[in-house]
Amino acid sequence: MFLETKADRSSKRGWIEVVCGSMFSGKTEELLRRIRRAQFAKQKIELFKPAMDTRYAEAELVSHDASAMPSTPVHNASEILLFVTLDTVEVVGIDEVQFFDEGIVNVCNQLANAGIRVIVAGLDMDYLGNPFGPMPKLMAIAEYVSKVHAICTQCGDLAHYSHRIVSGDKQVLLGEKDAYEPLCRHCFRLLP
Repeated sequence: MFLETKADRSSKRGWIEVVCGSMFSGKTEELLRRIRRAQFAKQKIELFKPAMDTRYAEAELVSHDASAMPSTPVHNASEILLFVTLDTVEVVGIDEVQFFDEGIVNVCNQLANAGIRVIVAGLDMDYLGNPFGPMPKLMAIAEYVSKVHAICTQCGDLAHYSHRIVSGDKQVLLGEKDAYEPLCRHCFRLLP
């Protein structure tokens, strides 16, 4: 989709950063922190999130601590390419990336190859402790991967599991503290 010359590629270098972890670990806060620093540096940014995630706001990225920035809700990964102007956008942020289709890997690669810094944040594991959606592939192709941790609600150790505390076996269940709690490996393994 993007055509560029060798000179274009060498003058503008892009890369992919992944921020991952469990629920309540500060993934969105870290994404927003990096985006705010880019704005402070007067870089042109675009923020995206899955349209299905309306927990806090329809067209804003909102962290659990209520920090927020305007974002564009999209229904699938390829829609992101419709909103990014390659000659002006320098940084693209994508939250809740685990909810996107596998095409998000190609979209992130295309953006980075076009010289854009791509920052994605999402859950690396689902509520069963299995790799979640496109996250393993994104972590594999990223230049930078940061794993953030919550605090285990049972013992106080570092937590990296998102334990679902409500019934249901669908992989995707939007929720907050009413539906999930962060647990460490030990406490997660002790679950019945």
